[in-house]
Amino acid sequence: MKLDLIELRHIKMKLITPFKTSMGTDHFVEHLIIKITSEGISGWGECVAEANPFYSYETVKTSYHIIKDFIIPNLIGKKIFKVEDAIKIWNQIRGHRMAKAGVEAAIWDLIAKRKNISLSELMGGTRNKIDVGVSIGIQKSEKDLIEKVETYLKEGYKRIKIKIQPGYDIRPVKSIRKYFPSILLQVDANSAYSLNDKNKIKKLDNFNLLLIEQPLGYEDIYQHSKLQKELTTPICLDESIHSLDDATSAVELDACRVINIKPGRVGGFNEAIKIHNYCMKKKIPVWCGGMLETGIGRAGNIALASLKNFSLPGDISASRRYFEQDIVEPEFVINKDGTMNVPKEKGISVEVNERLLNKFTLYKEIFK
Repeated sequence: MKLDLIELRHIKMKLITPFKTSMGTDHFVEHLIIKITSEGISGWGECVAEANPFYSYETVKTSYHIIKDFIIPNLIGKKIFKVEDAIKIWNQIRGHRMAKAGVEAAIWDLIAKRKNISLSELMGGTRNKIDVGVSIGIQKSEKDLIEKVETYLKEGYKRIKIKIQPGYDIRPVKSIRKYFPSILLQVDANSAYSLNDKNKIKKLDNFNLLLIEQPLGYEDIYQHSKLQKELTTPICLDESIHSLDDATSAVELDACRVINIKPGRVGGFNEAIKIHNYCMKKKIPVWCGGMLETGIGRAGNIALASLKNFSLPGDISASRRYFEQDIVEPEFVINKDGTMNVPKEKGISVEVNERLLNKFTLYKEIFK
């Protein structure tokens, strides 16, 4: 199929409630939306680079630059028969994985639609439903935290994750365990600690946590291998894992016993599937993380999470968890049993509401 047209948009959407982590507080989501058209069929992708360089060195503006100036000129007009054909075109670009992942996602969607199959089927997904969890940002008070947890449990979420940072760690976890002693609970530090804090981190072993996510440096693997030896709770790596090579190093060094796979962070679904397959062979459980995606990115995450080794609930919450109105139809909802249906229509299996998309668009360019 020949790629006839590529549309690149910078969008901004307000979150229902601010989302606070050790890296700062988000009030809005700014992402890039990519639409690639071939012979009248369009594929959609979402680049999850944020407005600031706090989670990653990539930002929405650096990604726009990379996609516009280095990927699109080499992609437009090309004939693509499989995802790997597109990846070869931008392989010489070092890094900028989120930029690549956004474009790659649109290619995956386009190919699935051309084959008249769902994105899940194209990826090799095996599930009709996936277990879902929810991530709760740092709260102002214990009361607010407990109310949030209670609300999401009533909505059916199977797993609760809370953000932590120095000064906001043992106490909130202890509070949750007081009120909800048996729920699946995990914590995420977003690299807020150092190995000097190991005695504080070891106290978290007392609370029967599912895992402790990314406690140390955002590029570190070795220090985590030292810390894991001190803990009974599994460490889960997020920011440190950018590729299959990183995942292999982390597992071989016993730096973690769980991996959070975010397709944007690792450069796309193709690399995410490679990491999934490796971890399955090594019996390392994985789960799908979130980056406050719109329904376009969320649809891709759901398809990915339908693969066999995504055995832990992911951060794939309902659309209304973050936005008053999503830009896809139908919006994603959680079932009463704490699951989300894996769409089985063509491609990402949802329609993009382009009227709403225009409303949230700050800037758009079309390339032919």
